[in-house]
Amino acid sequence: FILNVFIKEIVLFYSIIYALFISCQKIIIYFTIFLKTSFIKYGRKDSRDLCEITLTNDHDMVVNVLNYGATLEKVLLNGENMILSLKSPADYSRERNFLGGTVGRIAGRVREGQWKHGQEIHQLPLNDGENHIHGGIGTDMQVWNFRPSCDGKTAKVDLTLFDPDGHNGYPGNLKLHACYELDNENTLRYSLEAVSDKLTIFNPVNHTYFNLGDRAENLDLQMNADYYLPVDKTGLPDRGMEEVKGTAFDFRQKKRVGDALHSNDAQIKLRNGLDHPFILNGNLPNAVLSSNKHKLTVTTNAPALVLYAGNHFDHTGIPDNIGQYDGLTFEAQCPPAEGNDLGQITLLPNEKFRRTVNWKFE
Repeated sequence: FILNVFIKEIVLFYSIIYALFISCQKIIIYFTIFLKTSFIKYGRKDSRDLCEITLTNDHDMVVNVLNYGATLEKVLLNGENMILSLKSPADYSRERNFLGGTVGRIAGRVREGQWKHGQEIHQLPLNDGENHIHGGIGTDMQVWNFRPSCDGKTAKVDLTLFDPDGHNGYPGNLKLHACYELDNENTLRYSLEAVSDKLTIFNPVNHTYFNLGDRAENLDLQMNADYYLPVDKTGLPDRGMEEVKGTAFDFRQKKRVGDALHSNDAQIKLRNGLDHPFILNGNLPNAVLSSNKHKLTVTTNAPALVLYAGNHFDHTGIPDNIGQYDGLTFEAQCPPAEGNDLGQITLLPNEKFRRTVNWKFE
C-alpha cells in the first residue's frame, strides 16, 4: 500500500513538472516572437520630417518603408534584398525614379490628358509629350503621415495623405490611406484606400521592382493571363486585347523572363522590353516569380498587372546602381484606356476605392 502511494506521488510530481515545462515553453515562445516596428528620421522636405519605418517578423524578414511617397524601400529575406533599391533613403526625393512608390493619382498615361464624362471633357496637364503620365507631381513625390503598430500577429505601418482639389489638375479633395503589413508567414500585404468629395478619376499603383536578389531577366515567371494589351509608340493601348498564345507575352506556363525581353517580337522591340498590361483571368495565384533560391507569389484584387522591366535604367544618375532588366514590376491596376473614356477608373463623390496586393516571399 505504501509503495503504491509513493508511486502515485512520484507520477503526480513528474506530471506537475511536465505541465510546468510545457507552460514555460509556451511562455518562452510567446515572448520570443520578434514582430516589431521602429522608425528613424533621415531628413526634411517641404517642412516635413522624412522617416524610414522598419517592420520585422520573427523569421528575420525586414521591410523598410519610407513616408516619402509611401514607398517600399527594401524587402530583406535572410539579409538579401528582394527588390531594387536606391543607395540611401535620401536618394528617393532627389529625383523621381518610381522605385517602390505609391504612384498616383493615375499611374500610367492618359491619352492627350483628356477625360470625357457626359458632355464634358476635363483636361489634365500634358507632361509626357502629347499625353499625361503618372499624375503629374504625384502621390509618390509627397510626404505622407504615418503610424506604425504591432499586434503580435502583424507588424504594419499606416500612411495617410491629403491631396487637395485641383492639385495636378485633378478634381476633388482626395484622402488616401496606404498600409504595409508584414506577418510571420513572410507575406507582405499592401492596401490603398481613397475617397474623394467630387467626381474624379483614380488609378494608382505600387511601383516596386522585384529581383529576388538576382536580375529580372534571369528569373522565371508564371502568370494567369490569357490576354495582353499591345501598345503604340507612346505606350498606350491602341487595338484592344490580343491573345498571349504564340507570342513573347505567353507566361501561362513558367518561362524565363529574359526569353521575352530578348525576343524579336515587334511589341518588345517597340518598347525596348516589357512595358505592357496583362489582363488577369481570375485564377490564383495571379503571378509567381522565382529564382534558384527564392519565390514571390502575387495576388491582387486588380483586373490587370502592368509588367515593366526597367527598360530605361542604364547605371546613370541617382539610380546608378541599377541597369536595364534588373527588376520587374507587377503594377496592380485597371489597364490604361485607349481613349478618353475613363469610366473604369471614375470615382463617384464619397465612393470608397480599395486596392489590395499580397506579396508572399519564400
